[in-house]
Amino acid sequence: MTTGAPPPIRPARPRRSGPLRFLPLGIAAWLVLEIWLLTVVAGATSGFVVFLLLVGGLVLGSAVIKRAGRRAFRRLSEAVQQQQSGVTPAAESGGGSALTMLGGLLIILPGLISDVLGLVLLVPPVQKALGKFAERTFERKVREATPGGLGDAFQQARMHRPDGKVVQGEVIRDDEPPTRSPRPDDPQLPY
Repeated sequence: MTTGAPPPIRPARPRRSGPLRFLPLGIAAWLVLEIWLLTVVAGATSGFVVFLLLVGGLVLGSAVIKRAGRRAFRRLSEAVQQQQSGVTPAAESGGGSALTMLGGLLIILPGLISDVLGLVLLVPPVQKALGKFAERTFERKVREATPGGLGDAFQQARMHRPDGKVVQGEVIRDDEPPTRSPRPDDPQLPY
């Protein structure tokens, strides 16, 4: 049955950039490599040694994340207390809580490659170098950003339907009192 209405046009999905296109393949290769490495270690030693390595990684990663979280919360509460007392908080160098937590998370993940990467992220000079790189990258991306902020994007998302059509409308509130008194010749709604 045809209604005469054209079929809805679906917007084309934006193409992924180069690195994002191969991300699923990279994750799958990493998982295969982790499993292969665990089987090689199990063949060289024993399955019990691999089990101990995995449990040790879980315990060590949990301790690292817990310690970094406590340090970050302590810094936050100190900054809030200083702000409430009127003292401007001093900028501390060497934060690195996010990289420490990421290192702990990598240690928790089962696998030897992720453990090595997590341990490397716990080294302070590596944290400092990665922190500076991330800061420079973030600042460059902010400078390259197009005009308009988050509010503009929210407004555009709110005005347009997913199919790209603009929905025009008017809000009529029923809870407001009428601005004029009803006349006798006005139509009445049946009850």
